[in-house]
Amino acid sequence: MSPMLKSLRRTAAATILFTVAGVAAHAQSFVMATGQQGGSWYPVGGAIKAIVERENPDMDITVTPGAGVSNVVGVDAGRFGIAFANSISTVDSLSGKEPFRKATTNVCNLGILYPQYFQIVALEDSGIKTIADMKGKRLTTQQLGNTGEFLTRELLSTADMTFDDLDSVANTSYSDSASQMKDGQADFFTLGSSLPTGSVMDLASSRKIRLIDVDEETFAYFKDKNAAFQRREVKAGAYPGFDETVHAISYDTHMVAPCDYDGEIIKSVLGAIADNNDSFAAISKSMADLTVEEMATDIGVPFHPAAKEFYAERGISGM
Repeated sequence: MSPMLKSLRRTAAATILFTVAGVAAHAQSFVMATGQQGGSWYPVGGAIKAIVERENPDMDITVTPGAGVSNVVGVDAGRFGIAFANSISTVDSLSGKEPFRKATTNVCNLGILYPQYFQIVALEDSGIKTIADMKGKRLTTQQLGNTGEFLTRELLSTADMTFDDLDSVANTSYSDSASQMKDGQADFFTLGSSLPTGSVMDLASSRKIRLIDVDEETFAYFKDKNAAFQRREVKAGAYPGFDETVHAISYDTHMVAPCDYDGEIIKSVLGAIADNNDSFAAISKSMADLTVEEMATDIGVPFHPAAKEFYAERGISGM
């Protein structure tokens, strides 16, 4: 091989390596922690991934299942670039309140997505109409680290009960909980999700259900613990065969990230959400009318600097 040809080959190889290295350096990959399959967080996270990657070919998002409490801990530890969270849990994390073992120091708010409802779903023939009626019954709920599981323990405490006062407690996914209820293996199912929730819709299509009302006295117990709680109506017709209006403990789904996380990624994600209502409404009706103003609601968790810039650029004052 001639010296000139060897030189050309070395130059070509160096160019390829430089190009590949440049692409690798420019590519932005990160993990987004969402929620369990059967809930609303996981598919909403999938939609965000699809839009962001379509509009930013250099970004690669891995969507992973997660839980409200563990997601916040994961963000604080730097394991997740972005995560879904519940406003009440994130507020509690800042001071290290239960169920957090210590205060978080690197968790910032990105924006609100939609309201969440702590739903208490009982089979109509279970005999459960009040919290006190749950004694000796079979519960199915989420795993430790989920906001729904924590709220269930708090709910029972308002009637001086713990999990030990129940016949059995299954800690599993929304989908598996719905299956247990359909098969008569559990009497009531607790979860925190948007309305309507797919797993509860599935359950209501085959079994008659009752949603347990949360009265003002019970709600006051939760409100005293965390000002981010709200009491919202679940209207008749929310699920097939559900023909009465009840009240539920409510809070907000929002997104969090480490406070020092890449601002370009933050803005890309927020832009994808703000500019694609139709895509998200098909997954969660609660997001159909989401506005940038609502996303920028102050929930008592500091905003990420890039989120502040994003909202200011969109005309939101006071950021």
